[in-house]
Parts: sequence; structure tokens; C-alpha cells
Amino acid sequence: MQAATTANGPERRTNWDTVDWRHAQGIVRNLRQRIFRATRAGDHRKVRSLQKLMLRSQSNILMSVRRVTQENTGRNTPGVDKVVVKTPRARGEMVDHLATFQPWMSKPVRRVYIPKGNSGKQRPLGIPTVQDRCLQAMVKNALEPEWEARFERTSYGFRPGRRPHDAIAKVYLLARPNKRKKWVVDADIKGAFDNIDHDFLLSAVGEAPGRELIRQWLKAGIMEEGVYHDTLTGTPQGGVISPLLLNIALHGMEAALDVRYNTKGEVKSNRAVVRFADDFVVFCESQEDALQVKDVELPRWLAERGLSLSEEKTRVVHLTEGFDFLSFNVRHYRRTTTPTGHKLLIKPSKKAENAVREKLREDWMELKGKCIQDVLRRLNPVIRGWADYFRRGVASKVFRRLDSFMHQRAARYGRFTHPRKSWTWLVKRYWGKLSPGHEDQWVFGDKKPLKNGNYWHLLKFSWFKIVRHTLIRGTASPDDPDLREYWWARRRVNIRHLSAEDVDLANDQDWACPVCGEELINGEPLERHHLKARSEGGSDHHSNRVIVHLFCHQQLTAEWRRRRRMGQASCGGS
Repeated sequence: MQAATTANGPERRTNWDTVDWRHAQGIVRNLRQRIFRATRAGDHRKVRSLQKLMLRSQSNILMSVRRVTQENTGRNTPGVDKVVVKTPRARGEMVDHLATFQPWMSKPVRRVYIPKGNSGKQRPLGIPTVQDRCLQAMVKNALEPEWEARFERTSYGFRPGRRPHDAIAKVYLLARPNKRKKWVVDADIKGAFDNIDHDFLLSAVGEAPGRELIRQWLKAGIMEEGVYHDTLTGTPQGGVISPLLLNIALHGMEAALDVRYNTKGEVKSNRAVVRFADDFVVFCESQEDALQVKDVELPRWLAERGLSLSEEKTRVVHLTEGFDFLSFNVRHYRRTTTPTGHKLLIKPSKKAENAVREKLREDWMELKGKCIQDVLRRLNPVIRGWADYFRRGVASKVFRRLDSFMHQRAARYGRFTHPRKSWTWLVKRYWGKLSPGHEDQWVFGDKKPLKNGNYWHLLKFSWFKIVRHTLIRGTASPDDPDLREYWWARRRVNIRHLSAEDVDLANDQDWACPVCGEELINGEPLERHHLKARSEGGSDHHSNRVIVHLFCHQQLTAEWRRRRRMGQASCGGS
């Protein structure tokens, strides 16, 4: 769909606040499913035709702009043109601009650096312009369903519906003491994003629509401190499409290592592999075979892609020695009471524990002299995020150690803030039974009650009970139209972030958003919407509230403000 043009450029016609997201999401989802189905059927001509249709789709443009400018965490980070898109008007103008179908020329990426783990090193990121990011999201929607129908079952990184806990759950099945594959190649690819061979990657992509744009993004270059540098290899780590390109480049690892499955999806070969993006482990039955994989087969296969293993980080280990994978430590421990004489434990790694401890210590130091509300606002998200990630492993002892550390830091905070007060006074001021549902008397927080009678308090790691993760089924993909009920059931399990009242509201809505009609639990943030605004006398009663997606709530709020302005103008005119 092409936007009309005027002497001053494209005519503005997209009103972001009135977009029919239910219609747009339905079209994009339907096209993705048709591309997936055609790929599985081997109809490559139809796949290319549908991909061209996706790139021309106005709905794809809308969904891509929404993802880049509203959903992604880097939405406020500009590229080399220093442009960000923050307002509904600017988003509508971006949609109209992308709909012109003019010959696009990509711009260089802006090089920034972020801390790499706890090593003191820095990881380079390439930040494309907002326009390039939107185009990448559009091309990704066209390419991803085709590759989702082809990707290997043990590839878990940066794929829709898959997460690190699926990779850990697969490692658990392969590393159990009653299994035969006890030697592990703990592998790490050296600078995977920076060294992918462009010719190999373009050859793997084939003659797909958007290929020329991909070539431009690969060759766009880097701007660092005002100096331009060519990019002869690699794909910028920070682009929307970069993770998909990395997965395409590393596709075929199972075939290269001769990993085979029976009709039930069980491994029937002497090797098995679990990969999360460029981080992977290979399970073997003997040390000799593991060394063959590490020294011969993997280097030869990676060399075709312009990649190589990191000699410092790649090693062959026995499960009794253990290895770290995705910040978990996987190891066999001696247990004479078990039939095999060993017990498998997957725990938070020491490196991950030390990193969060250092992060929390730095936060406490920066919060010296700040009010208790600032302390809770800063620390609770860190605790919640870390505990929710590691609660899928054997983490109870680690959680208790971190709670003890946090208690010591809270005591230091209290003594620094009130140096002339006694410990008894500090306890009465900051500690008590502040968390409903917990009988713990040593909860740190603000003892001034909130409007609902509760207290704002510091979370504890040990409050996050251990929850086992259910491994994703084989090659299942959200783009497979035959698995809609399966994916709906998996999303419904992930409702721990909802309160009991929110669950009741969601049940009344049949777990669907009343604005866009999509499933509530689809990865988007949620908002509680009042059917009658409180400023107009609406109550907080159950009957006056619904749960909607965050961006649907923004749309409802914009419509309410528009009606209110019109009403005020009408009253003024009369």
C-alpha cells in the first residue's frame, strides 16, 4: 500500500491512536502461518510469493513500527541520525514513510559498548537507525516463519516461543545419571556476531525477498566516535534481524555432528547437542569422541561460516566435573543412596551469584542517603528478575545466602542513614511483618501503610519457590497453525506475575484482550483499565475493570481524551 505524496513529501494519513490492532495482528499472524505451512509442504514458489506479500503489507509495517518504537527495550536509543520515535504522531509518520516503497539505502550503525558479564570487558553493540530497525522487523516477519519450519529442535536461542529454560530442561534430560553421554564439549564461538562470513550468510538466505536489504545491512559499516569503518564480516549485535541471521548461519549443526532422532523425537545417536544462539554444548559417550568433535569436526564446520571456537572458553569435561551453561552450573554429585551413585544438580553458577551480589552491593552503595522508597524502587526489580530466572533450578541455598547478604546490607543502610540511633530503634523503624502471606518478622521496608493497608517492602529471594520448567515439544513453533491450543496452554501456565484479582478478571474475559482480541498472555505488558474513569466517578470495583495490553490501554486512553476534548468544546460552544 503506497502513501499519497505531496510537494513536501508523503501525505500523513496514519492516525496511530485509531489503528485497528486486532485486524493488523490477524493479517500478520495469518501470513506467517501460511509461509510456515508452505515451507513445510515444500512449495518454495508459494513461500516467496507470500514473503513478498508480507513485505508489502500495511499491517506488517504497523506491527514492525509498534515493535521497534514501543515494545523493544532500545526504543529510546538513537542511531547515527540521532532520531527517536516517541509520540503517536511520529509513529504514524514513520508508517507512512515506510509505505512509500522508495529505494532504501541503509545507514551505518552506531557503535556503543556495554559491560560483558563480570569480567571487566566490554561487548560491542551496533545500533541501527530507527528506520533501519523498522525495516529489519518487516523483513524478519517475512523470513522467520520459513526458517522456523526448518530450524533444528535443539536450537533455543532468539526464537519465538523458546527461552533459556527450554535449553536447560533439555540439558537435564541428556545429563541425567542414567544416561550414557557423560562427556561434554562446553563450546563457545569466538565473536560470533562479528565474524560471520557475509557470502555464506547471503547464500544461506537464498533468493528471499529482502535479500538486497540484508546485504546492505551487512555492508553498512560502523560509525565510532565520528569515524567510519567498513564491515567486511559479521552482523551488528543490536539489530532486530541479527539474532535470526546468526541462527540461519549456525543452522545444520545437528546434521554436521550426525545427531539423529527416532520417531518419538528421542536421540538415537552417540552424540547430542543443545544450542542457545552461539552458546552450545555437545554430549558424547567417550572422551575420545568429545575431543574429535572439539578439535576436528566443529572447527571444520564453523570455518565454512567464517567462525572459530574460542580456545580459552572451549573445553571437554566430564559431568562429575561440571560445566556452566546459560548461567547455570550442571554437575553430577556423588550420592551413594542413588542407584547410579550420582545425582544431577543444576544450580545457579558461582559466576552468576557473584555477579548479582556485586550488582546489589553497588546499588546499595549508590543508594546511601536516599529515602527508603528509592531503595525499594531500585532493588526490587533486580531481586525479582534474578530470582524468577533461577527459580527453575536447585536454587534454595543460593537464595538463602543472598537473603542473608541483603539483610547485612540493609542493616548497613540503616546505620548509615541514622548514625545516632540504636539497633532497637532501627529495627522498629525498618523491620517487621510487612509482607502479607509471609510470617517473616524480619522484612525490610517502609512502615508507613499504603492506601490498601499493605506496606512497601524489600522482596526476599527465598520467597520465590522453585518451579520446574516444562520443555517445549520437539520442533513446535508458534507459527504452526495446528498447534494453537498447545501454545495457548503453555502461555496460560505463565501467570505468576498476576494477582488473584487479575486472574479473576482474566477468567471473566476468557483470557482475551477486549480491545485487540488477542490472547492476554502473549508477552506484552498488561494494564488494568477502568471502564468508567475514576475522574468521572468510576470505582475500583471488579465490574468496572478489565485487563488489556499496555498499548491497547494507550489507545483507549487516547480515545477517551479525544471524546473529552470534543465534549468540552461542545459545552463551550453552547
